[in-house]
Amino acid sequence: MPGMLGLYDELEKGNVLDEATRSEVFNEVIDQINHEFSSNVLQNPSELDRQRICERVNAQIAVALRKRNCRPGAQQEAGIAEELTRRILGLGFLDLLLPPARTDISEITIYSSGLVQLMRKGSVRWETIDLHPEAGEIWRVLDRLIGPQNKTLNETNPSINAKLPATPDNPGGGRIKALHPVIAPPGRNPSINIRLYEQKPVTPEWLLERGLMNPEMMDLLRQAMEGGKRILISGGTRTGKTTLLSALCNFLPSIWRIVKIEDPEEIWVDRPTIQTIEARPQAIGTDVRPYTLADGVDDAMRMSPDYLVIGEVRDGIAAMSLFRALMTGHSGACTFHADSPREAARRLATVMGADAGVKPHEANQMICDAVDLLVQIGIRHEVRRVIAISNVSKDLKNGDVFFEPRYLYMEDSSKIEPRWKKIDILV
Repeated sequence: MPGMLGLYDELEKGNVLDEATRSEVFNEVIDQINHEFSSNVLQNPSELDRQRICERVNAQIAVALRKRNCRPGAQQEAGIAEELTRRILGLGFLDLLLPPARTDISEITIYSSGLVQLMRKGSVRWETIDLHPEAGEIWRVLDRLIGPQNKTLNETNPSINAKLPATPDNPGGGRIKALHPVIAPPGRNPSINIRLYEQKPVTPEWLLERGLMNPEMMDLLRQAMEGGKRILISGGTRTGKTTLLSALCNFLPSIWRIVKIEDPEEIWVDRPTIQTIEARPQAIGTDVRPYTLADGVDDAMRMSPDYLVIGEVRDGIAAMSLFRALMTGHSGACTFHADSPREAARRLATVMGADAGVKPHEANQMICDAVDLLVQIGIRHEVRRVIAISNVSKDLKNGDVFFEPRYLYMEDSSKIEPRWKKIDILV
């Protein structure tokens, strides 16, 4: 084994850097480069800037190694230079997980202990990977991500939401949630979660290939979207609510004007006749008021949309604004967090009561008047499936919202051969 013999030779000569020395070299070179080049140049380097920075990185590595009487050899020095350049000009360890390096990941999480896990596309389970970034690098990467967005994570602002910027290799971008160590023990570094969006628009065919539903169900939803039906997509965490809504938007007539309201922007509709409105929180320490989903819905109603697309409704104020819009002749679709149609109705009524003072009976009637079709999505056998497609009755039954199922997932179905039962509606 020549490779192992070569490694043993280097160990005998004392040429393999130990972790402490390696860390010292890294920090020294990074500090020197940050001193020599402005943050603007490092964050947005031209090709000439990149060349100059790479040259200085190589030179400073040589200086730092000589200072410590270390001679690790050309191969190790090249590896150090490559990693340092990635940290300084890119997103450090994240560049190993983001496109173009990886295109099979849907979510990345960094624990406050330093553990790194990822979730692959199509999976619903986390897996631990052999990647161990230092706390200093995690902080530097986070600052590089949120700094240009005028955001900071500190003890007075210990929880932030931010965007993963879109790039040519990752045009979908993503969203970031970060918690300061002060509220995330053991506090070695910030706790970070990154949800990656699809690198290209989601198509209905993509959903069919993955067995989310059968072609007949997709055709029913196509007709509903083309006809401007009002649709509520309900599901639990990571069930694919946003992905399903993104795919269904492909069925909207190409000449329609679509206004999309989100917090944050996640849905990617590939057409020119779409206007996005994005909510924003109140800026910490200022009198600038937040711009909410409800504000976005109210503004969208004055923009003459053919169809409203609303990201996940999280509070009763947003729900009331949306349902009021849908009750006054507007068409649209949205998502909501619930594990069943009945739970969706109950939770909507609850949040509308708590946040907007709407009585349960009035909330239920608003749901009936505002929603034509409810699509329930869930996870069965660790695979995402549409569990039910139901019409929403326009009349309450015993004061509750009543659902008329059109398709139901058969609970005895297997992961390999899912089955749905079609239920004919008598007219």
